[in-house]
Amino acid sequence: MKQKIESVDQYFLEGCGRCEKGATPDCKIHRWPGILAELRRLVRASGLIETLKWSMPAYTHQGKNVVIVSAFNDYCSINFFQGALLEDEAGLLEKAGEKTQAARVLKFTELSQVKARKKQIQALLAQAIAVAESGARVDRPSRPAEPLPRELEEALARDAALREAWEALTPGRRRSHLLHLNQAKQAKTRLPRIERQREAILAGRGFNER
Repeated sequence: MKQKIESVDQYFLEGCGRCEKGATPDCKIHRWPGILAELRRLVRASGLIETLKWSMPAYTHQGKNVVIVSAFNDYCSINFFQGALLEDEAGLLEKAGEKTQAARVLKFTELSQVKARKKQIQALLAQAIAVAESGARVDRPSRPAEPLPRELEEALARDAALREAWEALTPGRRRSHLLHLNQAKQAKTRLPRIERQREAILAGRGFNER
């Protein structure tokens, strides 16, 4: 049963709660207890502030996101938000995805890997903190604006509360809704999507947010 995670400690005990395996022995969090405990210790020792974001342990400096520690089926990792700006002479960091611009990931499958790379991890964390203090960010290429579907435009025109909530959304959250709507090529498909997304829009959430 999916559940809302309330604390970082709960994450390390039960997982992110996003799937039915949460809080069960099958949750991926239980595949990597030793690695996760050591990564958490190293990240906290760096002076970063531990908090919970996106149902995962996130670590900040001066209010800025620096890294996330997370578990996956095949590995667990430290994700550096501005990892592309870090010097990585050992070549440990990987792109989080093919189109990723800023984030870089440090992956582990064995506790021995964490211990062997302790100094490199500490150096990367120190760099990441310095980057956060400097305010430097990876320049992201501008993306073409998503068109506003006629059906959503009409819904916003006749529903003042929905329009006000839509205008209050961040650009990224509006884009997430538009991407989902524009995947539907026909009005008969877009209309029920708008109705299903209405609750999230009124709550100030993006399409993928819970």
